[in-house]
Amino acid sequence: METMNIETELTQEGKTSVARLSRDLVKATKDGKGGSGSSGVMTADEARFLVDAYYTMQEDRIRSGNQVQALGSETEFGTGEQKNPEPNSVLAWLEEQSRVLENQIKRALDNYSNSQPLGCWAREVIGIGPVIAAGLLAHIDIAKAPTVGHIWRYAGLDPTSEWKKGEKRPWNSRLKTLCWKIGESFVKVSGNPDAFYGQIYKQRKEWETAKNIAGDYKSQAAAKLEKFKIGKQTEAYKHYSEGHLPPAHIHARAKRYAVKLFLAHYHEQGYILLHNQKPPLPYPIAILGHAHKIEANV
Repeated sequence: METMNIETELTQEGKTSVARLSRDLVKATKDGKGGSGSSGVMTADEARFLVDAYYTMQEDRIRSGNQVQALGSETEFGTGEQKNPEPNSVLAWLEEQSRVLENQIKRALDNYSNSQPLGCWAREVIGIGPVIAAGLLAHIDIAKAPTVGHIWRYAGLDPTSEWKKGEKRPWNSRLKTLCWKIGESFVKVSGNPDAFYGQIYKQRKEWETAKNIAGDYKSQAAAKLEKFKIGKQTEAYKHYSEGHLPPAHIHARAKRYAVKLFLAHYHEQGYILLHNQKPPLPYPIAILGHAHKIEANV
């Protein structure tokens, strides 16, 4: 009984604290134009922190939920009664508080991304929600990116960029992770015929698969075996040794293509908003003539 009283007290105190923080978050993002922070407006630094916090809390909450479920299923031998009910209650309380704060952070980032034209454009894309849109706004400064190639490199999507030993990482790890999440999101919506980038992913995967079967990636497969130590008992080694890329590799290539195309369109929209004109064509199109330009369908 004493434990339950303490739990009730913690719940009330926790909800009050979370509610107070929630009001502060909403207040900080109601303007959403960015600033020094002294005027109560969220800055890009604060938005980056909240995006990271949101995903960290989401992962922790899921982990905590699994713990609660595991504890709830444990019973005492010979009695069949629930084992450790008190820790289970505490974990359930923590999970609930985490969920409340997580939702409020999402609400704050919703306000932040919805108050900026480029954020509104991104949110029109099926697969891009308020948190991802806020992350893009917080991480990418269009004024510092004259071409989309600058963004690709900063996001770790430039295949020519290598992180050599003793050198500073040539990309932003948090933006790279965000782009990975964007790719995963496009995969999830690829069953929706109206999801433009989801369909781009599907089409690219089919194209990559056909080339892989035809043996067009034989030299890349050989280079992979030479450069990396891949266990001979693995499925990946089997594919590489036969002159093909593994399915997971093809999947990653298709995702990366869809994400890079989305970032090209994102950069174009931001560049137009900032400079009132279209940006230069990406290097692969303008200089190398690798492909024609695919226009955004948003």
